Amino acid sequence: MRGEEPSTKTEAAYSRLRRDILTTRLEPGSPLKLGALNQAYGFGWTPLREALSRLEAEKLVTAVSNRGFAVAPVSRAELEDLIRAREVVELPLLQESIEKGGAEWESAVVTAHYRLSRCKFTPDDPSEAAVEEWDERHAAFHAALVSAASSAWLLRFQAMVYDQLRRHQHFLSLAPMLRAARGRGGNFEMAVAALHDAMGIDHHTALMDAAFDRDIERARGLMTEHISFTLQAFVTFEGVDAGKAA
Repeated sequence: MRGEEPSTKTEAAYSRLRRDILTTRLEPGSPLKLGALNQAYGFGWTPLREALSRLEAEKLVTAVSNRGFAVAPVSRAELEDLIRAREVVELPLLQESIEKGGAEWESAVVTAHYRLSRCKFTPDDPSEAAVEEWDERHAAFHAALVSAASSAWLLRFQAMVYDQLRRHQHFLSLAPMLRAARGRGGNFEMAVAALHDAMGIDHHTALMDAAFDRDIERARGLMTEHISFTLQAFVTFEGVDAGKAA
């Protein structure tokens, strides 16, 4: 059992750091110093180094010359690039799942959709815990939609791109929404409206129905629209921030 302990600690450190990076508790660009991480998380330096190396390979962490590691930055340019990458990877996976998916696939999608629909989160009454719950269930729904596809590599790429998009969405859209909600300023209604389409259940239901109807053209169109919502929300929040600065 002792021989398994380091890998177990490394896995635990990796999982904790990865979760906090994806939810932007560890903000993009912030330094990841081993001493500070040791105090914050209680993991030893060896598990932390190994975890950070794994996260660097996933492009969630960057190595900073002579300064250790930092959380990978986010930007509008990368957000747009990730949206294009998601379309290229996910649309063929969705089409293949529609073509090949059977009763087991439909059951998995229905279950994931139901769990997403039961989230207490609403954009006009947000909390960090509710956002995190919605985010996990939303990821599970999209994973279920493409789960009948056969390409292990494309599914892996889809998961990697989706995780990066989750991080961008958290930092560029959801975090500003939470701040707007707390302030309840004049731009709050605009902030809420920007996320209703992206996070409401109706669009996900339409996407599921199109998939079950084996309507590939409609499903691809809805997915393309759905993927673009993240950028639309960010553009709206850019306008909100510009309005505050003015």
